[in-house]
Formats: sequence, structure tokens, C-alpha cells
Amino acid sequence: MKFRLSILLIIISLFGFSQNVKLKTGDLLFQSMNCGPLCEAINEVTEGYQGKDFSHLGMVYIKNDSIFVIEAAGKAVKVTPYETFKTYTKEEMFVGRLKRKYRKYIPKAVAFSLQQVGVPYDDEYLYNNGKYYCSELIYDAFLFAYKKPLFDLFPMTFKSPKSNEYFEVWADYYEKLKMEIPEGQLGCNPGGISTSDKLKIIGTLR
Repeated sequence: MKFRLSILLIIISLFGFSQNVKLKTGDLLFQSMNCGPLCEAINEVTEGYQGKDFSHLGMVYIKNDSIFVIEAAGKAVKVTPYETFKTYTKEEMFVGRLKRKYRKYIPKAVAFSLQQVGVPYDDEYLYNNGKYYCSELIYDAFLFAYKKPLFDLFPMTFKSPKSNEYFEVWADYYEKLKMEIPEGQLGCNPGGISTSDKLKIIGTLR
């Protein structure tokens, strides 16, 4: 009887987990974009919350009852309507919310992010080079607000864990940029941020 009750409670909690999310400014949206071999390579070397694959994230910004997402995507940092942002993926998005003790830093993080609108997208994936990729923007926003790292940087890899050889898609990518692959340099990714102990995944949205 106790076992059946436990299973029932788990099912109820999972249902509630995915259905009762009301977005707030500062929430982080994690999604798996369909960008072909590049996203597949990212997914192979990064792991997100509960083993999920995340290749993009943005930060919720609510203004005059309208929901936007501040993101580094395409050609630059931009403010995107939520209805547009959610079309990037056909899968459910996971919502991360900072734990209570860190929420007071959200206004400064949002202000910093808005000041970066128009900064070019970091297609080199190099930290601190005057440009931003998606998770790098979020990392720096809370670094600015918290005055020290809130999230973590890790050595990046562009090699397949199966062969320890560079993914062909990355080799071709950096060859076109005429630069060396930044193997081992510090960086961040959506999956890593989704597993941070500074936030909690509170639900999913479609």
C-alpha cells in the first residue's frame, strides 16, 4: 500500500512539475534546438539536468505584462518575444529559477544583459573576447551582479568521447574561421548551468 501511494505521489508531482509554471523575470529557459550536426556534437559532450540535452538558453524579462527572452543568438545579443523563442524547439523547455538567496541579484543581471543588446554573437566560443554566446551572456550577467562567479566555467572540449578525435563538424567550423580549435579553454554551456546548485528546475513549458 505504501509503495502504491509513493508511486501515485511521484506521478502527481511530475504532473504538477510540468503544468504549473508561471514565468518570472530572471528565470532561465533551457532548450534543445534543432541545429543539425553542430547541436548533436554539443549534446554529446555536455549533459544537462537529469541527463537532458540543452543547446541554448535565455533569460526571461517581463515588461508591461509582456514576456520576452534576453538571448545571445543569431548575429547578436537581442530581446526576443517569448512566443518566438519557444518556436526554436519542438521539445519542451525546462525552466530554471535561482534559489531564493540569489534572487536579489536578478535586477542587476537583467540590466547588464539589456546593456549588451547588439553585442555580436560569439561564433568563436571564446570567453571574454568582447562577444557573447548564449550561456556566456548569462554567466557574465550574474558575474556582474554577484561580484564573483555565480555559475562555473569548465574546460571545453570539441572531441568525441567515443574516439577522442575532434568532431568533423567542429574541425570544419574552425577551419572556416581560420583559427585553432579552443580545446581545453574555459567556457560554459547551457547543460552545465542547468545543473548548477544555485538554481532549481521548477518545471517545463511547450
